[in-house]
Amino acid sequence: MRWDRNFLRFLQRLLEQLGTPFFWLFFALSWLLYRLFLIVSSVYRGIRFETRVFRAMSDLLFARKKSQPKKKYSEKRRRHYGLAIVGGILLLIGGTFWWFILKDLPHPEELITRQQMLTTKIYDRNGVLLYKLFKNQNRSIISLDDLPPYVAQATLAIEDAEFYQHPGFSIRGISRAFQANLHSDSLQGGSTITQQLVKNTLLSSERTFIRKLKEFVLALEVEYVFTKNEILTMYLNEVGYGGTAYGIEEAAAYYFDKPAADLTLAEAALIAGLPASPTTYSPFGSRSDLAVYRQHLVLERMRQEGMISVEEYQKALDEELVFALPKNDILAPHFVMMVKEWLVEHYGESLLQTGGLEVVTTLDYEIYRQAEAAMAEELDSLERLHVSNGAVLVTQPATGEILAMVGSKDYFDSTIDGQVNVTLRPRQPGSSIKPLTYALALEEKALTASSLIDDSPITYQTPGSPAYSPQNYDGAFHGKVTVRQALANSYNVPAVKTLAMVGVSSLVDFGREMGITTWNNPERFGLSLTLGGGEVLMTDMAVAYGVFANGGYKVPLTSVLSVMDYRGKVLYTYECDDCLKDRVIKATTAYTISDILADNQARSAAFGLHSVLNIPGFKVAVKTGTTNDLRDNWTFGYTPDYLVGTWVGNNDNSPMSQVASGITGASPIWNSVMTSLLQTATAHQDFLEPEGIISVAICVPTQTLACEACPVIRNELFVEGSEPTKTCSATDFEEVTTETTVEEKVRGRDKILDGIINKRNKN
Repeated sequence: MRWDRNFLRFLQRLLEQLGTPFFWLFFALSWLLYRLFLIVSSVYRGIRFETRVFRAMSDLLFARKKSQPKKKYSEKRRRHYGLAIVGGILLLIGGTFWWFILKDLPHPEELITRQQMLTTKIYDRNGVLLYKLFKNQNRSIISLDDLPPYVAQATLAIEDAEFYQHPGFSIRGISRAFQANLHSDSLQGGSTITQQLVKNTLLSSERTFIRKLKEFVLALEVEYVFTKNEILTMYLNEVGYGGTAYGIEEAAAYYFDKPAADLTLAEAALIAGLPASPTTYSPFGSRSDLAVYRQHLVLERMRQEGMISVEEYQKALDEELVFALPKNDILAPHFVMMVKEWLVEHYGESLLQTGGLEVVTTLDYEIYRQAEAAMAEELDSLERLHVSNGAVLVTQPATGEILAMVGSKDYFDSTIDGQVNVTLRPRQPGSSIKPLTYALALEEKALTASSLIDDSPITYQTPGSPAYSPQNYDGAFHGKVTVRQALANSYNVPAVKTLAMVGVSSLVDFGREMGITTWNNPERFGLSLTLGGGEVLMTDMAVAYGVFANGGYKVPLTSVLSVMDYRGKVLYTYECDDCLKDRVIKATTAYTISDILADNQARSAAFGLHSVLNIPGFKVAVKTGTTNDLRDNWTFGYTPDYLVGTWVGNNDNSPMSQVASGITGASPIWNSVMTSLLQTATAHQDFLEPEGIISVAICVPTQTLACEACPVIRNELFVEGSEPTKTCSATDFEEVTTETTVEEKVRGRDKILDGIINKRNKN
């Protein structure tokens, strides 16, 4: 077996010239292949073919004489052949490995000599630069010796607890990630800090097996070239912590306005949790609660690893974090943060931060500025009424493009949780949800716009629940009113009676079809759902109201028009050639709802003829909503061209002192934004009357075709075939009708509301 030892010694000397990591890798591979060859060779030698049957068949088939047995190869020659085969296999594997893995592999020294990465830029639709994301800038190098021990320990605990024990890769980490991936829809990695450093600095962001092998080999090389402390120092100075903060020193300044050396344990734990997904876990993002969740996870890992005591752990949990004001040069921050999340989801954090992407969004920054200014002006006038915050959303219903998104009064005001994007947070919609209830009734042909509903006291008894007696906002009951009057004036009792007729579960299903994504537990809803008892997102409400604006078609919202890499290659383009393809309600239903919401005369009983819901010269559908506890005040209004949603309230969910829908709060903001949009538009599109709908003059009290004796005649919309066929007569009106009394009340209320509005304008 002397040649075995000679071959292995030769192989050892050869691989030692390539470096320790490659030596162990190739040595192990060669030894396994050689042992495999010996096993196969021994099995082959044990096979004997000189059986009588074989020889008899051979003689019979080929009719030949028995030949002399071939001379057997010598043991030495057989071993030479085996050596040649093993050498060929090793040469093939080695060549393949060199070609695909080693040929273009960066040198570890490039960790300190590599070139600067590229900047990603986010623009509005007209080329206004909203935000820049870049790497290898805004970085200050700091030594590991200058940091408190728990700063590095926090990173090790959450990212790589075995850092000082493994050779560059962790078997336990890989196994843990594999088990987690088997039981989760999301994909987790088992990369060590060394592998992460290599991946983020020396390799591309592609997710391939070849790239993973390169990462593995480079990690071994980096561990051979640098010490553990040097690797950890490079990681802490290199990793991105969100925004333009790269490296632990800039992260400490960005989030807490202090040097990294002065970080507390609680602050260090929060920062250590960010690199996994800076956009998701940022305390300045739309989900600041996830930052706290991640911080607690880091502290728990540190306690489990014995890096901190139980007392230190509890003290860090109890510490109240005080964040610095973000110092980003950023326009439309709530919208930009939402776009960032979309980009991370589609292209990954690394490519977003270093790939030099050119992102064109749907935002119109000029419209955004107008919306922001209108909201600030109204909120300043409401400050004495304990109204601290607001939000505005502007979209194009036909394409779903977001033209403006103002998520709070001031993104940088931590006293009102300004980083929270209210347009993406669940809030109760109040009466703004009522159009969905009536649309469902119209769809099921349970009602028409002229159907009468008795606005009178009623109590609902549900087993296991207290009695429910809906009340109108004005504390009065209005007798028999039409669907048009009930919806336009936002009467509560008729809406509840309508929901009781169509069914709560039907409305939940219908709301989902219309775009509501938060109604996932229908069992918790009751008849108050039509009055705003189920929380919604403003973005979802924009989709639902967009269905009415689009004549029955649902179009999801979008925020990005195109994404291009630094070479000019288009990675994404928003295509909307056929946006209007998902019909969820009939065109006649959509038009009827829009016509009611745009009927200034019909809503005059509640809002007067000259409220801010009316924009002279334009037909605009609009609906308000205020929760009974005055925690949320909404207005949604639209034309076929624009949809504007507004909200005022408080992020801490505390009630406002006083808000009157249609006079103060969300409605004036809505009026200012919508008026500006309509007056600056080059063209204005009215609601298109669909086929199959007709306008008929009816007698309101009798719900019949009008006659000369009828005291209240109105033109009303009907789906063709559902209009009345009977005509009223004089004998139907021997007594004064309830409707006449209603008309008198309308005129009296107009005078009162006009006085309030005039007084407010003077002030």
